[in-house]
Amino acid sequence: MLTINLLLKEHKGKERIFLEFSFDKNVNDIISKLGQSKWSQSNKRWHLPSSKKSVIALQQAVSSFAILDTSALKKQLLERKTTLDSVMSVPAVINKGKKTSFPEKRVVGHGHSKTIHPVNAHIIPAMRQRLMLKAYSSSTIKTYLNEMSQLLQTLNNIPADELKPENLERYLVYCYEKLGLKENTLHSRINAVKFYYEQVLGHEKFFWEIPRPKKQLILPKVLSEIELGNLFKALNNLKHKAIVFTAYSAGLRVSEVVHLKLKDVDSQRMTLFIERAKGKKDRIVNLSPLLLDILRSYLRIINPKPSKFLFEGEISGVPYSIRSAQHIFHKAKKKAGIKKEVSFHALRHSFATHLLEKGVDIKYIKDILGHFDIKTTERYTHVSKKMLSNISSPLDDLLIKGFL
Repeated sequence: MLTINLLLKEHKGKERIFLEFSFDKNVNDIISKLGQSKWSQSNKRWHLPSSKKSVIALQQAVSSFAILDTSALKKQLLERKTTLDSVMSVPAVINKGKKTSFPEKRVVGHGHSKTIHPVNAHIIPAMRQRLMLKAYSSSTIKTYLNEMSQLLQTLNNIPADELKPENLERYLVYCYEKLGLKENTLHSRINAVKFYYEQVLGHEKFFWEIPRPKKQLILPKVLSEIELGNLFKALNNLKHKAIVFTAYSAGLRVSEVVHLKLKDVDSQRMTLFIERAKGKKDRIVNLSPLLLDILRSYLRIINPKPSKFLFEGEISGVPYSIRSAQHIFHKAKKKAGIKKEVSFHALRHSFATHLLEKGVDIKYIKDILGHFDIKTTERYTHVSKKMLSNISSPLDDLLIKGFL
C-alpha cells in the first residue's frame, strides 16, 4: 500500500505539513478535495495546515488507499522541543514489517467515530489486501471496507471469524429493523460480508442460507428537452459547457467525463473511447458533431492547455474533480429554474430515455451505456413519454363508445 510521509516545513511564512508520496491518481484526487489542502508549485507537493483537524481528515480520507508515516514529523518536533497535538494523536507507521502498538483502528460509520476491538483488528487489513489483489475498483474497496467495519463495530469483542450464517442473519434483521437500512444498502452490506467469509476466510457458499431482501425498482429521473435547453443556456463558461455537453451527448457518467483523455477523442472516426469504466469495461461511443465544435472552441481558448486529460483542474496532468463537475451541474440547474431533485447522473438518464423515444433499439442503448445486463437498461422503458402516450386509458374508451 502507498505510504505518505509527513514533514513540517515553512511555506510563505507559515508552518505547513507537506505530503511526500509516489504519484497515485486516486490519492492525488482525494487530497485535492480536502478542504484546506494546497499545491505548492515550487515544492511540487501538497501541503496542509499543521492542525489536528487537517491530519485526522487526511488519515480518514486516504485510509483505503494509503497509510501515513509520521515518524519523520515526530522527530522534527522532538528536535525542536515542541509539540503538535494533531501529530502526536496519530500513530507513526513502523517500517520493516513491524506492527504498531496502537490498540484499535479508528473508523467512521454513520456519521460518528467508533472503534474496532483488537480481537477483530486483523480483518480490515486482510480484507483490503485481498480486494486489492483481486483488482477491485477503489470505490468498491472503500464501500466494502466501510460495510464490514459496521459489522465489526456492532460485534465489539465478539470474534467475527467464529460467526455462523444464523448469527449473520440475525445481524441483518437488526440492520433492517433497528438501523432502518434500505434494501440497496443491505445488499451492499451482504456483498461485503460475503466477500470476507468466502474470499478471505475461504468458507464455501457461506451465504446460500441467508435470504436477500428484494430490491426496490427505482425509476431514473429524467430532464425534458426544454429543461435541458434551459440548463445548457445557463452555462456561460465554455469549459463548464463542454463538460455538461459531453455528459449528455454520449450518456457518460461523471467519472467517465473527467477521466476522458485528449487521445480518447477521435475526430476522424467521430468516436469517444471510454477506458476502463464501471466494471473495468472499455467501450466506444459516438462523438456528436456539435460536441466536437464545442470541444474545439474550448481547447482553443483554455489556458493553460490540458496536457493529458480533456478536462484538468489547476494541476497539469490531473483530471478535473468529480465534485467540481457536480457543482457545475447544480449551479446551472438552479440558474435554469429546474425544481426537480436530480443529480449530474440525470444527464445520462435523459440521454438514454431520449434515444429510446427516438426509436433506437434498447439493445444498442445498452451497449452505448456500457450496461452488463439488459434489465438495467429496461428501466428507461418505464419513463419513456413516447411509449406512455401510445397507451390510452380505458376511461377514454368509454367516452369514445358513448357510454359516458
